[in-house]
Amino acid sequence: MTDNIVEAFSKTRKAGAIASAALDEVVKIVKPGIATEQIDKLCFEFINDHGAYSAPLFYRGFPKSSCVSPNHVVCHGIPRDKILREGDIINVDVTVLKDGWHGDTSRMFFVGEVSTKAKKLIKTTYESMMKSINILKDGIRIGDIGSTIQGYVESKGFSVVRDFCGHGIGKNFHEEPNILHYGDPKTGNELKTGMIFTIEPMINEGKYETKILNDGWTAVTKDKTLSAQFEHTVGITDKSYEIFTLSKSGLDFPPYKI
Repeated sequence: MTDNIVEAFSKTRKAGAIASAALDEVVKIVKPGIATEQIDKLCFEFINDHGAYSAPLFYRGFPKSSCVSPNHVVCHGIPRDKILREGDIINVDVTVLKDGWHGDTSRMFFVGEVSTKAKKLIKTTYESMMKSINILKDGIRIGDIGSTIQGYVESKGFSVVRDFCGHGIGKNFHEEPNILHYGDPKTGNELKTGMIFTIEPMINEGKYETKILNDGWTAVTKDKTLSAQFEHTVGITDKSYEIFTLSKSGLDFPPYKI
């Protein structure tokens, strides 16, 4: 890899490690009775304490440091005074800006004991992401990522959200290319060594259609069924890939043991 790629990977690795560690801290506080804004406060303080900045804060007017999306919220949930209840599921999405480079990741969390259907949805979402990451290498196409996710998810009886996608990331929060989580194999742009992007499938229990609430940010399922999402920032290496946002504590998939 060239010196520029080595630097990009090194900087993204640092930002990704802070983002992942912030979600490790979230594991410690998620329980019935806390407010989603408490999660946001923890993320903001943790990221600041590590000499970094929460990229979502004020990005295009977004008012908080993280996205917290419970139950049928697909993504971009705004942390508020909403109290989490037993049986809820939530996604927490953080993006760290460190030394001019971004690391972006999200995880699902159980609030107490959750339903069997919620567990199946979350497991399928995580596995679809990891299956698509495991095929990454120089020369495959973006459609290979999407078809891997879509084929697996639909075989389990769920649907892939069309309205949002993964994205290139680096010195900018969002860059080209868009990474669709559905599609046909051997289509789309070719992946090349040095590319850094997110894979972040949003998977619905019911139909894939979404709508945006009046706050201009919060996306929900139109049919009010559950939605789940995981996200990693990844890079294409000479022979394979690197995941920049893995948990160093092994807390990548719930239920989390701490």
